[in-house]
Amino acid sequence: MRVFILSLCIITCFFGCKQPEKEIVTAKEELVYDMYQPSEMANLMNEMYAQNLKVKEDILNGIVPEEFPLDFLKIHSAELSEFKSRNETFQSFSKLFIESEKEIFNTESQVPIEERYNNTINLCISCHQTECTGPISRIQKLLIK
Repeated sequence: MRVFILSLCIITCFFGCKQPEKEIVTAKEELVYDMYQPSEMANLMNEMYAQNLKVKEDILNGIVPEEFPLDFLKIHSAELSEFKSRNETFQSFSKLFIESEKEIFNTESQVPIEERYNNTINLCISCHQTECTGPISRIQKLLIK
């Protein structure tokens, strides 16, 4: 009797545990990822950050920068992110930024280079306090202390 019950349990488990076969899908589903695409202005800002980081290193090494990067002038025309627009505040800050940045490269200035450089970086911070606050902590790292 035990053998019969044991056999019945084994047979029940064997047939009861069998999972139904799944359909084989032949067509692969294509996954579409919504990837962040930086705007032309975001790319320009990253380039300006890198350039100013190099200027900072040069100043700290006693090298006076002499050539203003003309790409900075694209600040007036670079395409903004979809949710941003050029307003009067942005226009004012961008004009001041260009003037201040050019002053860094003014070899005839009587103002110390560190002060001219920090004035420019502080202008960047001031602008970002009104528009795009995210990169402020990164920009602050550019300051010469």
